[in-house]
Amino acid sequence: MYEFKTKPYDHQRKAWDESWRAPYWALFCEMGTGKTKITIDTMAALYEAGEIDAALIFAPKGVFDNWVSTEIPVHLPDRIDHHVMRWQPNITQRYREQLREFALPVDGRRKMLRIFVMNIEALSTPKGADTALAFVKHNPECMVVVDESTTIKNRQAKRTKNVVKVGRAAKYCRILTGSPITKSPMDLFSQCDFLATRCLGFDSYFAYQNRYAIIQQRKMGHKSFQEIVGYRRLDELNEKLEAFSTRILKEDCLDLPDKIYVRREVPLTDEQNKAYVQMKNLALAQLDNGDLSTTQSVLTQIMRLQQICCGFLRTDDDELVPLKSNRLNELMDIVEETQGKVIIWATWTHDIEAITEALRRRFGPESAASYYGATADEERRSAVRDFQNKDHPLRFFVSNKTGAYGLTLTEAKTMIYYSNSYDLEVRLQSEDRAHRIGQTSNVTYIDLVAPKTIDEKIIKALRNKIDIASKVLGEDARAWLD
Repeated sequence: MYEFKTKPYDHQRKAWDESWRAPYWALFCEMGTGKTKITIDTMAALYEAGEIDAALIFAPKGVFDNWVSTEIPVHLPDRIDHHVMRWQPNITQRYREQLREFALPVDGRRKMLRIFVMNIEALSTPKGADTALAFVKHNPECMVVVDESTTIKNRQAKRTKNVVKVGRAAKYCRILTGSPITKSPMDLFSQCDFLATRCLGFDSYFAYQNRYAIIQQRKMGHKSFQEIVGYRRLDELNEKLEAFSTRILKEDCLDLPDKIYVRREVPLTDEQNKAYVQMKNLALAQLDNGDLSTTQSVLTQIMRLQQICCGFLRTDDDELVPLKSNRLNELMDIVEETQGKVIIWATWTHDIEAITEALRRRFGPESAASYYGATADEERRSAVRDFQNKDHPLRFFVSNKTGAYGLTLTEAKTMIYYSNSYDLEVRLQSEDRAHRIGQTSNVTYIDLVAPKTIDEKIIKALRNKIDIASKVLGEDARAWLD
């Protein structure tokens, strides 16, 4: 009998019971329902049953470090001897030797569960694809996991073709996502093709498309092409999926806590990192010179470091200098994974406008509304009214502290903090816009975090209900800026 390290919720236990022995399975679990824990317990149980001796986990850049630093240490039973290795794109001679030794079968060495965690983007490169294939071929008794599997929905992408090859060589396969269909039922084919050939009954995408899509011949000038104009037999498709998948929605999980907190990492680009180090060193020099002698002066430096994390910098002349950043792309990936209406909080006007524009481009002109200082009163009223109308196409409410007080936005089940105010009251008030009377579901709060930056310190303080403004003077100032 498998003993869990962390007690599963009822819905997690049910999903684990029905899936852990299956050669392939899909966990279609809404964000915040704990699909990562289910997967780690599956991995551990299969290892203890003698079914696997290695695991290869693919996840997007903003997620894969979380497997290494948080999820595996928290949920993998301490009794299981294991070794976790993280992919790094810059392969040094020492790393190559460590990787080679790690990938080789046990062969008389002390037996342990070896877990290799890679970002899925690495499979777009020959180096990453070759490493992953070599690991699985050396370890045929292996479980392969694709977290946020909509990242492989494009059947023509290099990463998709390579991950399918990896899956073919594995003994057990799993896909994890909250929204397996982001735009079309056609998104399912590649994800399921990774799990097993013909698990949907087709080894050809075009045969699958002909079965479930309605196609019309179109002409544009002298060119003729086929266009999908609708879908059919979706009840049949759902019946096939039910044979090898679990669907979990937050609204069905009566045992979840009222508030669910999730962290998504967004590493700084080289350009951001250079600017961040320069700004940090300048702030520390000013601190040593006594130029930062007030709370406001320290908070101003913290704000500037935050701005760099978000992808821009304001000069002393108030000129906005954009920096190459992955933050907006990560936000767009997250909203693709979520269902229903979403509130997005951002501190600066520049970000609010950029986010709203990107959402409208992706989801349509009526999909997003901004609510901040420059928003006219009538636009504010219509934004709240339309957002609270579950049938209205307005899906995204993008705001700053202007919207953090007094509003009722209970149609949202998800909040994303693109950036955080250092003001504890603003954070607490903003969380309560959706978590209040009228809310019938759990609410998920997602923080975007640049690792090893001021982001982490701010979120840690806010989660611990610490008023940052009261902590940034004296000896604490250096700890905040360093």
